[in-house]
Amino acid sequence: IAATRSSTNWHLKENARDHHTSKFSSKELIVRRGQAFNVTFNGTEQPEQNLIFIAETGPNPSKLAKTQATFGISSTVSKDSWSAVLQSTSSSSVSISISSPPNAVIGRYKLSVQSTLSGTSSPASLGTFVLLFNPWSSGDDVFMPNKAECEEYVLEEFGIIFAGNKNHISSFGWNFGQFQGDILNICLSMLDRSLNYRQDPATDVSHRNDPKYLGRVLSAMVNANDDQGVLLGNWSGTYEGGKSPSSWTGSGEILQNWKKSGFKPVRYGQCWVFAAVLTTVLRCLGIPTRTITNFSSAHDADGNLRIDEFYDASGNHLDRAADSIWNFHVWNESWFSRSDLGPSYSGWQVLDATPQEESGGIYQCGPASRNAIKEGDVDLDYDCPFVFAEVNADCMYWNYDTTTGKKTLIFSKSTTIGQFISTKAVGRDDRVDITNDYKYEEGSRKERDIFKKARKKLGLEDKFDPTAPTPQETDQKPDISGKFKVAGLLEVGKDLNLILVLANLQSDAKTVHVNMTAWSTVYTRRPIHEIWKDSISVTLPPKEEKQFPIKILYTEYQQQLTTDNTIQVTALCHVEGGIQVLVQRDITLDNPAIDIQVLGEAKVNEEVDVEVIFTNPVEMEVTDCVLQVEGNDLLRGILEIDVPPLKASEKSSIKFKLIPFETGPKHLLVNFSCDKFADIKAFKMVNVID
Repeated sequence: IAATRSSTNWHLKENARDHHTSKFSSKELIVRRGQAFNVTFNGTEQPEQNLIFIAETGPNPSKLAKTQATFGISSTVSKDSWSAVLQSTSSSSVSISISSPPNAVIGRYKLSVQSTLSGTSSPASLGTFVLLFNPWSSGDDVFMPNKAECEEYVLEEFGIIFAGNKNHISSFGWNFGQFQGDILNICLSMLDRSLNYRQDPATDVSHRNDPKYLGRVLSAMVNANDDQGVLLGNWSGTYEGGKSPSSWTGSGEILQNWKKSGFKPVRYGQCWVFAAVLTTVLRCLGIPTRTITNFSSAHDADGNLRIDEFYDASGNHLDRAADSIWNFHVWNESWFSRSDLGPSYSGWQVLDATPQEESGGIYQCGPASRNAIKEGDVDLDYDCPFVFAEVNADCMYWNYDTTTGKKTLIFSKSTTIGQFISTKAVGRDDRVDITNDYKYEEGSRKERDIFKKARKKLGLEDKFDPTAPTPQETDQKPDISGKFKVAGLLEVGKDLNLILVLANLQSDAKTVHVNMTAWSTVYTRRPIHEIWKDSISVTLPPKEEKQFPIKILYTEYQQQLTTDNTIQVTALCHVEGGIQVLVQRDITLDNPAIDIQVLGEAKVNEEVDVEVIFTNPVEMEVTDCVLQVEGNDLLRGILEIDVPPLKASEKSSIKFKLIPFETGPKHLLVNFSCDKFADIKAFKMVNVID
């Protein structure tokens, strides 16, 4: 048979519709496994039963590794192997329906056909197609019975990521863009650049039928550590030589930049950027995936389910422990079954592409079954102890004497870590709290039992238990309690007004010496610059509460603030004749608002005007103003607009045109930056009509 690619009709439109791949803008057939697709090619007068098809993928296709399949025409579809069923023939062409098994290897395949009558003549190539995971197919490991969830977690290109801190949750939009331009090819080349592929290509490709294998490999490839992966992490607070992590608005630009640079790591990422890029890659390949934000997230470096934090006598938070408690941390959940662990551990699996700790010698994390985390089954694959600690670790706060190296425990707490675990709602722009899916109610008997079970499985039961009362704690309770209250607005550009509230718990007066500091931090609570310090000595009457107002001026913090807009305020209270009391609060300042107006109706292939309005809220000029705009199906690539400087209180109106090229609800994302405000983000839903 003389078949050439040009004479193969892949029925792109019909197959894409049936396989939920219409959003890809490809000239190549993209289909999902475990489901039939149609193809028509130049045939002959020969009897069709003499045709043999060959589908193969990877560098060394083999039947044994399931990377090559040869199959003839049969009367019915086979459940667990490749098969072809004749649809129709004419004098010059043959139409067949090809089905792959629900556990087929995913990736790019070559399809060829051969006639058994033509003796030894070599097979004729029909061309290539790409095979993806199929969450709509009940036989697939990633099968998701709820169709609305399939739409959100595989087909939705817009997401909302939650950030801020536990007292003040904020959110911003993200453009996953998994169906744009070249993203699928970049995702496939990501697999071919992994360490596993470099070490043994044939074996790596043969494992690409398994979502838990691919999830783990991709959690390593999204960070640059070990393998020249996509993104280089940077938590220093200075981002020269790259883009600040908070300036990105979507994954497309990052993945395209990685490819354009010859696969050099893109600078820079922090946790939500790693998680968002991993979401893009996994949704693109057909694995249902979402981003998760955990507030007060523990980074337990030494695996003892305990976080140690150190403070000096002045109340400065010392950056000397490997452990840390992040204001928030973002990771992923992907949906698939766990045949290796059993059905009760199937469902949502935690993957984390942020390079925090090595696993198996490289920076990768997961998949950890969310059910295993909730039940304290930390001995199960993969990386359950680390994820369990992120949501459950206990905290120890120490006073550290920098001259003698002596450590004194100030207090311990078991209810700080893992709060308001959040993700975007299905089909809506709301926050859903899923904390109860990770742990039993904080402080309940069951939650403590699970914590003990996890400690036991990790061989920690005979080691120091921070939640059991120590002699020091039982003998002496703190004489005072304290907290920081916020007075007024938490906005960049405004003075920061706080109240330190100290209460005497005893029936005699107490003298207290208070050392206070404020530092700018990154969102991991790593201290960057000292902003302010003060000390006071006070006498608290018996059983009384006193309030001490604190004002930190905008001019004091403006130069020191990081792009995360976070400040940590600490008061270390030395009580005469009593034990020290640590009072602290992490504050996230809001950026000023920015407003997006679509002027008129948005119609396909017609110009529509958009206006973005920003008012400078500070008493000084702002310069270096840049507006970045992106939005799938609304504009191609990223629009960058330089905006003239704005005087104090001046209002800026920035206008530009869009020509939408698809109908339906679309999201426009904007990011405005200037010398005084980093990355003011907003998004607007634009409904495009015919």
